[in-house]
Amino acid sequence: MKLRSPLPNLDGATAWFNGEVRREELLGEKATLVHFWSVSCYLCKEAMPDLNRLCEKYKDHLNVVAVHMPRTDEDRDLITVKQIAAELEMTQPIYVDNDYVLSDLFGNEYVPSYYVFDRSGSLRHYQAGGKGMKMLEQRLNRIIGI
Repeated sequence: MKLRSPLPNLDGATAWFNGEVRREELLGEKATLVHFWSVSCYLCKEAMPDLNRLCEKYKDHLNVVAVHMPRTDEDRDLITVKQIAAELEMTQPIYVDNDYVLSDLFGNEYVPSYYVFDRSGSLRHYQAGGKGMKMLEQRLNRIIGI
C-alpha cells in the first residue's frame, strides 16, 4: 500500500473479536492504527506490551484495529487466536483474516506491521518489524498533532 492510499473497507473477516468496526466509524475524529500480527510470530508477541501501552496512551486520539494474518495452517484456529489475543491483553477490535482479504488489500506481507492513517483515512506511515516503537510513536505524534 502506497502512502496517501485510502483506508480500505474492513469487509471479509473470517471473524471479529473484541467488537467489529466499519471503515466509516474510523474516519473523522481520530487517526487510525491498523496493525497486522500472527499467533505464531514471536516478534508480534514481544512487541505487544509496548503496543498496548502506546494504544492506551493515545486512546483519546487514536482508533486501533488489529488484523490477525495467519502464517501457517495452525494459525487459522479461531480458538487459538482468541486465546493468544487474551493472553496478550489485546482489547482492540481484531479482524481475523484467514482468507487474506484485508492482507491482500493492504498488500501486506509481514507481521508485525503497522499502518497509520490520518483522520480522513489517508495512509501517512507504514513500518514493519518488532522493534521501532519509538519511531511509530514519533509518527503518531506528528499525524495526531500532539
